[in-house]
Amino acid sequence: MTQLITHDLVVLDVAPGSDKEAVIRSLVELVAAAGRSTDQAQLERDVLAREATSPTGLKGGIAIPHCRTVAVTEPTLAFARLNPAVDFGAKDAPADLAFLIAVPEGGDANHLRILTKLARALVKAEFSAALRSATSVAEVVDLVQSVLEPAPETAVAAEPAEPTAAAAAAAPQRSLVAVTACPTGIAHTYLAAEALQAAAERAGVRIDVETQGSAGSTPLPAATIAAAAAVILAADVGVRDKGRFAGLPVVASGVKRAVDDADAMIAEALRYADDPAAPRVAGTADATHGQIDGESWGARTRRILMTGVSYMIPFVAAGGLLIALSFLLGGYQIGLPIGADGSGDGVAHDIVTHFSLVNLPDASSYVLKGGVHLPHGDLLSYLGAVLLTLGGASFGFLVPALSGYIAFAIADRPGIAPGFVMGAISGVIGAGFLGGIAGGVLAGLAAHWIAGRKVPAWARGLMPVLVIPLGATLAAGVVMLVVLAGPLGSLTNGLNDGLNSLTGGSAILLGVILGLMMAFDMGGPLNKVAYSFATAGLGVAATASDAPQLKVMAAVMLAGMVPPLALALATVVRPRLFSTAERENGKAAWLMGASFITEGAIPFAAADPLRVIPSVMLGSAVTGGLSEAFGVSLRAPHGGIFVLFAVDGILGFVIALAAGVAAAAACVITLKSLRRPAAETAAEQVAVAA
Repeated sequence: MTQLITHDLVVLDVAPGSDKEAVIRSLVELVAAAGRSTDQAQLERDVLAREATSPTGLKGGIAIPHCRTVAVTEPTLAFARLNPAVDFGAKDAPADLAFLIAVPEGGDANHLRILTKLARALVKAEFSAALRSATSVAEVVDLVQSVLEPAPETAVAAEPAEPTAAAAAAAPQRSLVAVTACPTGIAHTYLAAEALQAAAERAGVRIDVETQGSAGSTPLPAATIAAAAAVILAADVGVRDKGRFAGLPVVASGVKRAVDDADAMIAEALRYADDPAAPRVAGTADATHGQIDGESWGARTRRILMTGVSYMIPFVAAGGLLIALSFLLGGYQIGLPIGADGSGDGVAHDIVTHFSLVNLPDASSYVLKGGVHLPHGDLLSYLGAVLLTLGGASFGFLVPALSGYIAFAIADRPGIAPGFVMGAISGVIGAGFLGGIAGGVLAGLAAHWIAGRKVPAWARGLMPVLVIPLGATLAAGVVMLVVLAGPLGSLTNGLNDGLNSLTGGSAILLGVILGLMMAFDMGGPLNKVAYSFATAGLGVAATASDAPQLKVMAAVMLAGMVPPLALALATVVRPRLFSTAERENGKAAWLMGASFITEGAIPFAAADPLRVIPSVMLGSAVTGGLSEAFGVSLRAPHGGIFVLFAVDGILGFVIALAAGVAAAAACVITLKSLRRPAAETAAEQVAVAA
């Protein structure tokens, strides 16, 4: 096993720069110089991207920038003692101790467990004090190694055990349970656990913590949960199997609050334990009785819908790209009916049903609608038919997945089955994705309500696997078929008819609106609404020769490419208007924009929202409107310039994209020039001049 930290990965009393980006860059250079990174630029991008999601500064002058990345093959630690300290976003003070933690994608679980020891040690004052007083690199390495590599029998922290009667009698104090989880599951998950345990000890309370991190987790025993007075959920991601805590008073927050303010969370949990009106876990993964941690109904609704959309998108992406590739191989005619009159099964269905690689179809024998023949040879026609069939099957799950995971967000696993059924029913009644949303909400609410009913102990095991799915499917299904089928079908048909009738100015206006939505929050709710609208239409029209839904898809993808490309261009045209970190981000933004990854613009928007966001909205609106004006259409839901084979109207595609990028870049440069940012350091100016 490669040593996680070596003398080459430690520097003491250095001043790499005045901001955290400079510190991160210095640590990444340290890792690369030690031969521990296969791609220094990628490692830096990944660390900065993680840092952009939430600051990694901790109380007590510590920072732990970290990431999971393909740029390292072995878990690696780098350490810098900073002088002067640098702000990493902690509430109390800047950081003078900075650890960079880089873990391979799908890293070895044993390494990840060892890294949790570092995370737990960082919240202990004696460990940080020892690092500050160390007089040599070797002393720092020895300190860290003593934490990372204890005796084998204690290498992995013991998980909570089932409480015995003797233990309960010997420890009569109240007990709490907690779950901690962060997006990467490397550091904050375990820092929060350690902070909660230390705070509980100070309060004289027992707490058992389940860490749902990259190293896996051992679920809390049922008896431990049953004995608890309250539960603390400190998580930035969904808590797995949250229904285990049904009925317990709950304190919920992001994981960073537990790191920074664990004492207050423990006190709040104890107060809730004696409060009959306190919020309680209702046995679902994302919903609880009442509002938790100040979450509004609007925020809760948005979160539920976003859950459905996020699970739907992989079906859309896979299906759309497969269909686009099928047209590349077999021609658009591969999706047409057989026969000049348009009768018979589709070409793809007929070929896949009757032929194979050893028995290829005779492409010249297919006479299609309009009297045309398949344009390519037998092998390409067969492969095109296979891909079109796979893509169509993937698209068939679009609405059921949307509906099923909306229900899951409301009612956890018991909501999935009725949610998927409601999505399928939406297809039966012709209600499309609107019906999928309605059906998912109905199924989730029905499952949530049934799960909240008190039943005898002998029936509890039947609830999640039989009673809840059956009851929720019946209740939601009756409402969908008897009450909502007509209105939803009519509304969907009306929307489709309206979209089909859009021409001229109305289509351009739609493109402008979609462009504004794509750029406003760059991957957030409005962006996802516009993208979902486009992909839902693509599922209907992807095999058509010409349809307005294909033009909507083109407008949405082009508009989403504008923000990162425009900001990348601006950093090249006027580099002095941007910080060193922004100029580095600009280099990565070229590829991200070209690939239709709108989130590449987020670091710029976070640093200067009042000038960046209006600028990119202008550029995306221009691109969306021009795309509709030029009649550009697209049969793939993602890919940017890498799916040009699926674009009709490539010249219009290029002109619309270039115009929007130019407009956004010009706007952001103008706005930033009106009030110049703080003067750059002399070193930065020399670097730019060079």
